[in-house]
Amino acid sequence: MAKVHVFDHPLIQHKLTYIRKSDTGTKEFRELVNELATLMAFEITRDLPTKEITIQTPVCEAKSRILEGKKLGIVPILRAGIGMVDGIIKLIPAAKVGHVGLFRDPETLKPVEYYVKLPSDVAEREFIVVDPMLATGGTAVEAINSMKKRGAVNIKFMCLVAAPEGVEVLTEAHPDVDVYIAALDEKLNEHGYIVPGLGDAGDRLFGTK
Repeated sequence: MAKVHVFDHPLIQHKLTYIRKSDTGTKEFRELVNELATLMAFEITRDLPTKEITIQTPVCEAKSRILEGKKLGIVPILRAGIGMVDGIIKLIPAAKVGHVGLFRDPETLKPVEYYVKLPSDVAEREFIVVDPMLATGGTAVEAINSMKKRGAVNIKFMCLVAAPEGVEVLTEAHPDVDVYIAALDEKLNEHGYIVPGLGDAGDRLFGTK
């Protein structure tokens, strides 16, 4: 079964508070999302494998550890997920970036895929799917469905704020995908917004309404 990790690091919680505030402007909101993504990436990569090598320090020869070379991929869910990519790439510059685009069908209200572009070696990579919000869970489930259809087998999902309903839907649909979140909020309201949440992340990132 999928594991759900809620990050309680003080810096993450501090920055999340300012992201939630309704009077935080677009520039500051965008910067904070990037900073949060970096901090969360530090936590989500804690289990990356390393190997020991021999190096020469200014004092002597020594054994030390480096990353074993595991291939990583970052996949933002368009459009809001784009706001988290740069913050992760700062920490993992060698990671490749794919994209998954979905829109909500006005009749069925279900997410429909309109764009998917992944690295060619998809089966060999560990992917981190990113989206600031996990509300109903439908978009995240469909994005991961799209990736699995194309051969992805090792996937993690990372978001800033999640509703319990969305976490339940995602973990039931994809029990092999661990979920990493900065805050598990109270609920969804009647309009499908996370409470207390932070509003529409895409609009706040890009200054749209």
